Amino acid sequence: MHTTRRTATVVMGATLLLGSLSGPAAAHPADSGTKGSGKAEIGRAAVGKAESPKRVLVFSRTAGFRHDSIPDGVTAVRELGATDGFEVDATEDAGAFTPKNLRRYAAVVFLSTTGDVLDAAQQTAFEGYVRHGGGYVGIHAAADTEYDWEFYGGLVGAWFQSHPAIQSATVDVEDRAHPATSGLAGTWNRTDEWYNYRSNPRERARVLASLDERSYTGGTMNGDHPIAWCQNYQGGRAFYTGGGHTKESYADPAFRAHLLGGIRYALADVRADCRPENGYRPLFDGTSLDGWRQAGPGSFTLSDDGTLTSSGGMGMLWYAGRSFGAYSLKLDWRTTAAGPGDPGDDNSGVFVGFPPSDDPWSAVDNGYEIQIDATDVPEKTTGSVYGFRSADLKKRDRALNPPGEWNTYEIRVEGERLRVWLNGVQINDFTNTDPARSLRDGHLGLQNHGADDQVSFRDVRIKELPVQGD
Repeated sequence: MHTTRRTATVVMGATLLLGSLSGPAAAHPADSGTKGSGKAEIGRAAVGKAESPKRVLVFSRTAGFRHDSIPDGVTAVRELGATDGFEVDATEDAGAFTPKNLRRYAAVVFLSTTGDVLDAAQQTAFEGYVRHGGGYVGIHAAADTEYDWEFYGGLVGAWFQSHPAIQSATVDVEDRAHPATSGLAGTWNRTDEWYNYRSNPRERARVLASLDERSYTGGTMNGDHPIAWCQNYQGGRAFYTGGGHTKESYADPAFRAHLLGGIRYALADVRADCRPENGYRPLFDGTSLDGWRQAGPGSFTLSDDGTLTSSGGMGMLWYAGRSFGAYSLKLDWRTTAAGPGDPGDDNSGVFVGFPPSDDPWSAVDNGYEIQIDATDVPEKTTGSVYGFRSADLKKRDRALNPPGEWNTYEIRVEGERLRVWLNGVQINDFTNTDPARSLRDGHLGLQNHGADDQVSFRDVRIKELPVQGD
C-alpha cells in the first residue's frame, strides 16, 4: 500500500556439436543475499546486449517399449521452442551426455525414454549437470527409465508400475500458479494412458495435478494419484508429467501449454514454489467467499476460473471467520501484464496480525502488511513488511515473476516472528518489537488499493503450526 495515493533452431541426429560453456546454460548460483538501497525497480530483464537463446536437448532413446508418439513429441517441442524463443536439439544418442556437451543446455527433456539408456559415465555427467543448476523435464515413460539408478529415480519423482487401457479421466489441478498448470481450470478432462506409480511423490515434490481415480478404471494409488509434479532436486529443477502417451496429446493446445509451462520452469524462465506442500486447508479455493468480508471502499471480483481480482479502494477483503496465531499462509498472486500505457505497477498487499474491524485502516495501524508493489523505496516494495523491513532485494528480484505471471507467497508467523517466501525463496525475516502490535493472534486480509490497481489472487490456504512459548 501507499499511505498517499500516487495520482528455435533444431538439429536432429545422433551427433551434437560440442560447446565449451562453464556451466549449464540456465544455472543460477545461490544468491549472496546482499541488499540494495535507494528506490527499487523490480524485474529480471537483462540490460545491455541481448542474450543468446537458451537451448533444450530432447532425448528419446528407448531400450524397452517404444512409443509411436515420440516423433509427435519432438515436433511439438520444436514448435514450442520456435514460438517461445528457445532452441531445440533432438537426439537418441547417449553419447550426447558428456559434461562438455551438457553445458550447452538449459534443460534436458526425457521424452518417453524406456529402460537403461545411459552408461555409468553418462549418468555421472548428467548428475553433475543437474547439480550445477540444469533443468530436467520428464514426459510419460521417462518414469519407465533407469530403475537401478537411484539419482534418476529421485529426479523423475516416481517410477512407473502399471497402466490400464487408454481412456478418459478427470485431472484435478492442485497448483494453479505453476506455469504448467496456471492456464488450466480446476478440473481437466482428457484422454491418455494413465500410469500408476511405485511410490507417491507428494512428500518429496510439489504435486501440480492428480487423477480422480473415481473418473476412470484401473487406478491403484488409493485415491491419491499424482500425475504431474515439480521439485528442486540437488541443485537443479525437475518437472514431470504423466501425460503424453498418445499422438493426439501433442496436438492438444491444453497439453502443449502444460508442457511448455514445464519446460519454461526447467529453463528458469519463470519461477515457482516447488517445495512439497501438505497439511494446508483452503480459506479461499476459488468457489466461495464464505467467512470473508469487505472493509472500506472498493471490492473484489470473483471470476469463473476462481480468480479474485481487486477493484477500487482503498479497502480490504478480510477473513472474519476467525483469527490465527502460529501458521503458514500461502496464496498465489499476479499483477496486471504490462502493455501499452500500463507500467505493470499495481499495488496491493497481504495484511496479518490485526484485530477484527470493518475499518481497513485498523489493519494498517495495528497489523503488518506484506507488500505487493513494483516501485517504491525498498521497505515499501514487493516482499517488504511495509514501512518496517525491506525484502532481501537481490533474492527477491531473482525469485519474482514479472507482471502477467503468477507468484506464490508463503507468510509464516511463529510468535512475533514473520518470515516471507516468494516462489519458494525466503526473502524476508522480521520480528515485531512494537508493544502496541502483536502477531500472536490476529486476522488476515487482502488489500484492494485503488482504481488503477488490479491485483489477482488464487488459492488462499493455511496450515496452523504449534504455538511457541514466550
